[in-house]
Amino acid sequence: MGQKVHPIGFRIGITEPWRSRWYAGKKDFGALLVEDQRIRRFIKKEYHSAAVPRIDIERTRERVTVIIHTARPGLLIGRRGAQVDKLNDELGKLCNKPVAIRTVEISKPELSAQLVAESMAEQLMRRASFRRALKKSAQLTMQAGALGVKMTVAGRLGGAEIARTEKIAMGSVPLNTLSAWVDYGFAQARTPQGVIGIKTWVHRGKFTDFQDDQQQQRGTAS
Repeated sequence: MGQKVHPIGFRIGITEPWRSRWYAGKKDFGALLVEDQRIRRFIKKEYHSAAVPRIDIERTRERVTVIIHTARPGLLIGRRGAQVDKLNDELGKLCNKPVAIRTVEISKPELSAQLVAESMAEQLMRRASFRRALKKSAQLTMQAGALGVKMTVAGRLGGAEIARTEKIAMGSVPLNTLSAWVDYGFAQARTPQGVIGIKTWVHRGKFTDFQDDQQQQRGTAS
């Protein structure tokens, strides 16, 4: 019918966990939701080089637990944990509550749709050829073990006068199969000619094949 469904939102509560895991009454819900967004924006902005595709937040009455998925945990933790202590203090000021930080290392960043999209954005901002960048990113993702990848770039590609859309697809990406682990990422490349949007879908296999890995990741602490 023409409508597009967010692949992660489609699977939330079925095979994908919620990104914010807490309960609040009607009075406090909106303020806490805004606070979660501030935390995510702050970490993405200040620690962009740490390659952070996902941030989960858990809350209790006493503290806020921030679970940061990162491809470069060394940059996030710093020497002898100095960077984590600094981040703890900064987030504590944002929340007015004690904050606990846990890190989850991403062993294969080529399989993270968000990191693939952000990598594409960086290449386009460095004025790389969009066709070459699309093909190279898709090939690297497939070589890393993905069963399928689909990428879309839209905007004034190559500095053209009229905006257009280019796509590439390799393997299979079953968007309507709930048991399939389809990761989704979106990034923007801000070029002198205008903003270029990048969407990425990565099919990693069935959720049941990765259940042990996911449980292990959730229990990993910094």
